[in-house]
Parts: sequence; C-alpha cells; structure tokens
Amino acid sequence: MKPETAAKKLGVLLEATPEDFRSQPVSRSQLATLQEEPPEWLAELRRSGPHPRQVVAAKLGVSIAGLTRSGVTDPLTSDEIQELLRTKPEWLVREREVHAGVMAENARVKRERAEKAKQQR
Repeated sequence: MKPETAAKKLGVLLEATPEDFRSQPVSRSQLATLQEEPPEWLAELRRSGPHPRQVVAAKLGVSIAGLTRSGVTDPLTSDEIQELLRTKPEWLVREREVHAGVMAENARVKRERAEKAKQQR
C-alpha cells in the first residue's frame, strides 16, 4: 500500500515519518508488524505528534469539520492539544457541545432503527 495509506492506518502524520517509510510501499505484513511492535519513531510520533487532523479531533472531542470551522488546520503536537484542553477556548467548548449533540442524535437514531427492526421480526 502507499505510505500515505499506511500512515493513516497507523494514526500518524506522513510528513513526520522517516524518509525510508515515506519512500517505499508498505506491505500488509509490514503494517501488521508496525502495529504489533511499533519501532521507537512510531511510538514517539503517537505519543507526542505532530498528529493528523483525525487524531487531533478525537483527542479534543470534536469533529474534523469543527476543527476546520475553528481555523485549526495545522497538525498539533500532544503538548498543544493538552494546552487547548487546559485553557478551553470558546471555540473548543462550542465544538465539543456540537459534537456531543451530534453523537447523541446518532445514538438515538440507531436505537430507534434497532427497535423498529426488532418489531418487524
């Protein structure tokens, strides 16, 4: 697979990976090995970043769209994420509320669909 795909599956920012990782395809067995026994560079990237947007969004408890609406477009490090969580800027509080509402609505719809399917049996 392409290095971009492997980096995404590993939850790391491609640009932050070593050159030898970026320059050649990654086999499924290599990916499995990286996931099971991460080398130091991968463990460090996962620990301190910089993190890709999907990881930043998850750590902050917001959606990727919420990051974009708030103007957060660059990758963030773990320290930067922790600082945002500590200071709780207005945009973060608002986007967390929006995200929580969307997640609650999705859960409600899922329950209703499951109940409807159960009744149709």
